[in-house]
Amino acid sequence: MPKGFLTHIKEKFGDGHYEGDEFGGAGGRDGSGLPSGAAGNFMFATGIECSYPTIDHGRTRRDLLAECGHYDRWQEDLQLVKDLGLKVLRYGLPYYNIHRAPGHYDWEFADQVMAEMQRLDITPILDLLHFGVPDWIGNFQNPELPVHFAEYAAAVARRYPWVRYYTPVNEIYVSARISAKDGVWNEQLRTDKGFITALKHLTAASIMATQQIAKVRPDCIIVQSESAEFTHELRAVRTPSIQIENKLRFLSLDLLYAHHPDAEVLTYLLDNGLTRKEYDWFMAGEPPGYQIMGNDYYGRNERIVLPNGEICTSMDVLGWYNITHEYYQRYLKPVMHTETNVFDAHEAPTWLWKQWVNILRMRKEGVPVLGFTWYSLIDQIDWDIALAQKVGKVNPCGLYDLDRKPRPVAEAYRMLLQEYGQITIVPHGELFEVTKQPATLKVEI
Repeated sequence: MPKGFLTHIKEKFGDGHYEGDEFGGAGGRDGSGLPSGAAGNFMFATGIECSYPTIDHGRTRRDLLAECGHYDRWQEDLQLVKDLGLKVLRYGLPYYNIHRAPGHYDWEFADQVMAEMQRLDITPILDLLHFGVPDWIGNFQNPELPVHFAEYAAAVARRYPWVRYYTPVNEIYVSARISAKDGVWNEQLRTDKGFITALKHLTAASIMATQQIAKVRPDCIIVQSESAEFTHELRAVRTPSIQIENKLRFLSLDLLYAHHPDAEVLTYLLDNGLTRKEYDWFMAGEPPGYQIMGNDYYGRNERIVLPNGEICTSMDVLGWYNITHEYYQRYLKPVMHTETNVFDAHEAPTWLWKQWVNILRMRKEGVPVLGFTWYSLIDQIDWDIALAQKVGKVNPCGLYDLDRKPRPVAEAYRMLLQEYGQITIVPHGELFEVTKQPATLKVEI
C-alpha cells in the first residue's frame, strides 16, 4: 500500500510541533493570558470615578475623586490597576480644579498622577470633562464653553504629548439631560431649550477640543463615551414624549458624527434654540482623529413605563448587545463597552460575565469591538441618587471597596483576563493593529 501524505510529512518534518508553528499555525496562541499591551490587543480597562458636577444651585461641588479617597490614595489605586493585569485605564483629571482661569492652570496633582501612570506602563483614556466645569465658566449654558474647553484640551495635549487616547466630554447626552432637563446638576434647569443649549455647547466643546488634540497628536484616538439607553412603553397608545425621548438619545452622537436626525428631531432642535447656521456647522463633518463609539450600559439604563405610568428598571431586557448594535448600525464606528457595573456586590460577577457574553456575540457578528471597561476601580458614593444630594451612601460597584480590598468581581475580572486577555481587537485579526499613522477623513462612496 503506498504511503499517504501524512507519512511523508512525518518522515520529513516530524510528528507535529513543526518548526515555524510558533508564529501562528497549529501551535499559535489562542488569546488566553493577561493582556500584553500589543497594538492589536483587545483593550481591557477599568476606570476611576471622577464626576464633579455642582448641586444646590452651584453651592455644593460633588468631587468623587475626593469623596472616594483618590487624592490621598492615587498611587495605591494605580498600583491596583497594574496588579490586576490591566493595561488600560479610563481616567479623568479634575478639570474644574486644574483650569483656574483663561490661560492659567494648576498641574500639581495631574503631573504626579500622569508620571506614575507612565512609569507603570498604564495607557490612559484621558477623560477631560466629566459632568462639570470650573466655577468661573459657570455651567453648560455658557456659550463660551467650547472656546475655554478647547484651550484646556490643547494645554493637556501639549503637557502630556505621550497620551493618545481621549474622551473629550464624557456622556454628552447624560450631562445635558441631567443638568438642564432633569434639573439635578449644574444649571439645574427643567426645560427643553435649556437641554438643547447644554447639548449643543457640550458637543461643540468636544469637537473643538478634538481639533486641538489632533494638532499635537494627529494619530489621536477619540473614545466617545455615551450612555446606551432605551425606554419601553407598555401602552396601547404611545406617549409622544416617550417616543421622542427614544430618538433624542442619539442626538449627541448625531451632532458629533454629522448624522442627520429625522424630521421630528430636527423640528425639536430648531424649536428649542438650535439655529440653522449651528445645525449646518455640526453637519459639516465629523471631528478629526480615529473615532471609537463608546457605549456605557447599566441595567438601569433601560426603563419600562407601565400602563399606569409607573416606571421600573428593566435590567437588560435588550441588553448592551441589542442597544449598541442599533447605535453601530446608525454610525458604523468601531465600538467599545466603556462603562458598566451593578450596585449589588454579590451580583457583580454574574453581571460581568453577562456583559462579556454580549461582547462575544457582537464580535461573532464581525462588529469591531475594541475594548471593555468595568467602571469603576473602587466603590462609588451616592450614584444610586445620581449625586443629587450629599448623603454619603457607598455604592458597592467597584472592583475594590473604599478600603481598597477586592470585591468578588475583582477575582471574576482576573479570571476573565486570564482566559481572554490576549485576544485581538478583531476576531482572527492579527493583521489589524492600532496604527500610528495620522487619521484621515473616511468618505463613503
